[in-house]
Amino acid sequence: MLQHKFRSTRFGALAAALLLGAITLSAQAQEPSAANDWGKKLPSPPAKANVSLDGKEVTIDYSAPSMRGRKIFGGLLSYGQVWRTGANAATTLTTPVNLKIGDLSVPAGTYTIYSSPSETTWKLIINKQTKQWGTEYHQDQDLGRVDMMKGPAPAAPVEKFVIEFEKTTGKTTQLHLIWENTDVYVPVTEE
Repeated sequence: MLQHKFRSTRFGALAAALLLGAITLSAQAQEPSAANDWGKKLPSPPAKANVSLDGKEVTIDYSAPSMRGRKIFGGLLSYGQVWRTGANAATTLTTPVNLKIGDLSVPAGTYTIYSSPSETTWKLIINKQTKQWGTEYHQDQDLGRVDMMKGPAPAAPVEKFVIEFEKTTGKTTQLHLIWENTDVYVPVTEE
């Protein structure tokens, strides 16, 4: 009888270990999110930029990475490479109206925003593929690319990446990408 209880205990412990392993693998296979099951925040929390153009709400959902003592542009993010313009999942632009971003016509809908940092001229990339992880980029899905202009450099390094709309009047605004010592922007107009 003692030998039977010992085998049952060993079998129960083995079954519990296998179940715990399966739960762990299942949790790791799920899509990454801004917080894990234990409530620990990831270093790049979700953020949102929105603007009302003539009463219609345009939104950008992104994750905001921090500098954390790193050199960002020309360091962590190489010049001339496509960047997901944030962290984690792809940065998403949703517009209920047709837009003109720079000289690019963007029909109403949902898009992914990428960018290509440069020492001289940044490119903003509007991509038709959506709901992918941020590093999954397919150039053949680009709606188009537009040049961005340099704004005034921030007075002090900006620790956390920010996307924001500025100088909004009626149907026009400016879309700004601000991080470290960089502020680049592009005009946006409702068509």
